[in-house]
Amino acid sequence: MTLESGSSPTARIAVDVGGTTVKGAAFSEDGSVIAHGTVATFAADRDALGSVRAVVARLASHIEARGVRATGIGVASPGLVDAVRGSVVYAANLGWTDLDLVPALVDDFGLPVRLEHDARAGAIAERAAHIDEAGVYREFIFVPIGTGVAAAVVTSGALVHGATGGAGEFGHMPVGPGRELCGCGQRGCIEAYASASSVLRRYRAQGGTGATTTPELVRSLADDPVAASVWNDLIDALAVGLSSLSAVLDPARIVIGGGLSRAGAPLIEPLRAAIDARLGWRPTPLLVQSALGSHSGLIGAGLLADDRPVTSRFAVTAASALSSLRLLAPAESPVPRPVDSHHQ
Repeated sequence: MTLESGSSPTARIAVDVGGTTVKGAAFSEDGSVIAHGTVATFAADRDALGSVRAVVARLASHIEARGVRATGIGVASPGLVDAVRGSVVYAANLGWTDLDLVPALVDDFGLPVRLEHDARAGAIAERAAHIDEAGVYREFIFVPIGTGVAAAVVTSGALVHGATGGAGEFGHMPVGPGRELCGCGQRGCIEAYASASSVLRRYRAQGGTGATTTPELVRSLADDPVAASVWNDLIDALAVGLSSLSAVLDPARIVIGGGLSRAGAPLIEPLRAAIDARLGWRPTPLLVQSALGSHSGLIGAGLLADDRPVTSRFAVTAASALSSLRLLAPAESPVPRPVDSHHQ
């Protein structure tokens, strides 16, 4: 499907690809949400790429029916992302290897498409949400924690991509006790202890039965020793990694985002203390919970979708609008499977 240009109202389409769900939204230039939707990343009739296509097609169809013209698509993806080439080199949770995602979506929708690592997209949104603290956000680390764990480093005001686009694979730093197996195939990765999915998996493996979701586990920390044990392992793994990054990079601030950031004080307070203890004589960067919650990646994708300027309140307005919507529950409708197998 190709959307024709014209003088109608415009919107930018944003997609945040996760290991559990693919979230999408169409934003106006002030950050208002014109359309939104979520599908499961994997379904019986499609893979992760099919889910991305499904979300974009649904959003494009919705806004087109309202006389709104899409100007571009921004995609935030986990894994090793080559933003210049528009490809996902490797994403373990999605089953993607050398996927030319941008060319695939350009072929499908005839719109400009920009791709970025989900953590770096989130950092773009976090910085946009704090324009009154521009100095602080020239040196910061953004750490989204959800199905996976990543980090985006901003130094001297610039996002760090690395030589191969692999900067920020924080979740795959080996730190953990007991060398727990990670989904990437390595042992002892931070992600094997500190992602929302790994916490629940380890809780059940150690005999925990009282909690079936991460929020339930957090609420039971005071009364459930198994929950407390796996949570302490999460804190330790994150503290080892973040204290190492802090010692090397000297950030002014570390922002914790993603779905797990909603745990709030039970996550932030012990993590702050653990980092401080590991840094010793070095000053500890300010550790804060993201103001954008689990929406940073999606908002960052929206900012990437179009080079045209947005209002200074875009990120804050978008976060407020998204928080009022039920974006986290998959909303399904029949979607045909992709037929161009060369993009799989």
